[in-house]
Amino acid sequence: MAAPQNKVIITCAVTGSIHTPTMSPYLPITGDEVAEQAIGAAEAGASILHLHARNPDGSPTPDPKAFMEFLPRIKQNTDAVVNITTGGGHGMSLEERLAAAVAASPEMTSLNMGSMNFGLFPILDKMTEFKHEWEPKFLENSRDFIFRNTFKDIEYVLKELGEGHGVRFEYECYDVGHLYTLAHFLERGLVKPPLFVQTIFGILGGIGADTENLLHMKRIADKLFGDQYRWSVLAAGRHQMAFTTMAAINGGNVRVGLEDSLFLGKGQLAKNNAEQVAKIRRIIEDMSLEVATPKEAREMLALKGGDMVKF
Repeated sequence: MAAPQNKVIITCAVTGSIHTPTMSPYLPITGDEVAEQAIGAAEAGASILHLHARNPDGSPTPDPKAFMEFLPRIKQNTDAVVNITTGGGHGMSLEERLAAAVAASPEMTSLNMGSMNFGLFPILDKMTEFKHEWEPKFLENSRDFIFRNTFKDIEYVLKELGEGHGVRFEYECYDVGHLYTLAHFLERGLVKPPLFVQTIFGILGGIGADTENLLHMKRIADKLFGDQYRWSVLAAGRHQMAFTTMAAINGGNVRVGLEDSLFLGKGQLAKNNAEQVAKIRRIIEDMSLEVATPKEAREMLALKGGDMVKF
């Protein structure tokens, strides 16, 4: 059966490694919290769950044991596609960033398509008190930090996870040059269609959250990949819902979640990931579009299936 062309995949990025516990009391930290919020997001309509793990103090961790606190529970309670980060958190080595994915052999992982500045430090202008000592240091360190994703790094991930584990990728493109990097790997035959291209807007160091940029990124992706890709959009902070709505209007897929924004609306913290998923689902369905089920998302992205993972 041919994969559906007109269904919208909702990805939910449950906790990430950008926001810190002081920023929201609703940010999932523990394995139980990540599991509960991921399951809730799936029940609300997310067909892909993008997952990071945290230490008890909320700091990011690459430890596979931390991931295994929630991965089996998510698999037992949902049919959603599990997508494990390979971006990890600031300061992690590539081996650390891949450790959980190597251990779990998921259907999908993220794969960042270029090195970049990744500035979180402006948040310090808005906050003066923190719950944990690590938080302000973590934010300040981003002033002098390069998020490393060299050609060699990308080749290593494609071989280790793609060839080694049958993993498919969410290609994270923070700027136009990242699309051309992905096209380079497509030309070399190191990546295989259909490509799931996540264009990202509003991160300091990446392409800005301007409508013109959203349409430009789509035009370039159309030119480079034609019918060989599925387009998705995420946007940071207050731009989240506007940009995902524009993506859906223009035939794209969407990503929401507390990794990307802590808010449901202006000045209103989201109490959980499911609230954001339910909101974008409502917007999608109000536009007479249909949300893809996990089964349909697997067909659209040619995934190996939930029975082929190691958790």
